[in-house]
Amino acid sequence: MKDIPRSRSGPRFLRFIGIDYSGAETRDASLKGLRVYQAQDGRLPREVLPPPGNRKYWSRRGVAEWLVAMLKDDIPTIVGIDHGFSMPLAYFERHRLPHDWSSFLDDFCHHWPTDHPNVYVDFVREGVLGSGAERMGERNWRRYTEVAAGSAKSVFHFDVQGSVAKSTHSGLPWLRFIRQSLPQVHFWPFDGWEPGPNAIVIAEVYPRLCSANYEAEDRTPDQHDAYSVTRWLAEATVSGEIDRLLQPPLRGHIKAAAAVEGWILGTPWDERSFIAKVTGAASSRTARKTTQPGYVNRNNQQVVRRTAIPGNDRHQTVYELRCLDCEHSYGANGSDIFQRRCPSCDKGAAGLQFG
Repeated sequence: MKDIPRSRSGPRFLRFIGIDYSGAETRDASLKGLRVYQAQDGRLPREVLPPPGNRKYWSRRGVAEWLVAMLKDDIPTIVGIDHGFSMPLAYFERHRLPHDWSSFLDDFCHHWPTDHPNVYVDFVREGVLGSGAERMGERNWRRYTEVAAGSAKSVFHFDVQGSVAKSTHSGLPWLRFIRQSLPQVHFWPFDGWEPGPNAIVIAEVYPRLCSANYEAEDRTPDQHDAYSVTRWLAEATVSGEIDRLLQPPLRGHIKAAAAVEGWILGTPWDERSFIAKVTGAASSRTARKTTQPGYVNRNNQQVVRRTAIPGNDRHQTVYELRCLDCEHSYGANGSDIFQRRCPSCDKGAAGLQFG
């Protein structure tokens, strides 16, 4: 295998770390599915094993402590971790949380103490420990980035193959641990879309976006995911593509939402494709209820999603609508959807706030 070509100009990052995460068992359990790869100095990624001792595989606590120790040397580094970094806006709205990531982490860890000794995610789900019932979401809630990625599952979709829910609910407290230990680290995009020079960046990744680009050779699926993320980050940095990946062409409320919900690095973004994924087949135009995502009314206004925000009419909830003519997005009471006109291009009534 050839090494990764070197950039002729100074690269943004000099070290690359990919982590395939696991939400199994407890914080100190040795987890076969938790894998770490690293690349530096133009070399291909190599697996990083836990320190010599009684453990054959990493634990979640061990990885977090290793990262804190590793990132103290101030070498410009980008770390990709495979679990959700935040929750959908509907979660913030339901639980009346400020749109601030640090506050969200504090609140989440209070209710989901999955970083405490001998705690399984299911212990909190079942009410044995913590107060997870006070901070739950719906399995059909997806962040904008998950919709755009296509096959990425909701952070609340537990107990299915390929679920990221347990990894997210067990991994978030360790992001908080790293943030508190190393305040200089840039958590993308919550600390801004554009990391500064010589930054150390930690970002959410989805290995499926890049793993097919590389031969698996003798690696297990978990090893290959961590390897692929590491190599992809390194090659994107050498080619200069990393600058484009860190600045996805989001705009308006999508960009504002992503600053709260997070964004999977490298998620392909096309607004028209995104709407098609949200709304489904065009036949839904007449087949769905007026409040169901995908419904299109007689004025070409399409339902994107139901929010958790109360409407300004009795017993109503705000829905996000999108004009299929000019792509303007706005909020409306569910009872008004069937007759709504676009406030931007069709002289409709002003929209309601929806997030």
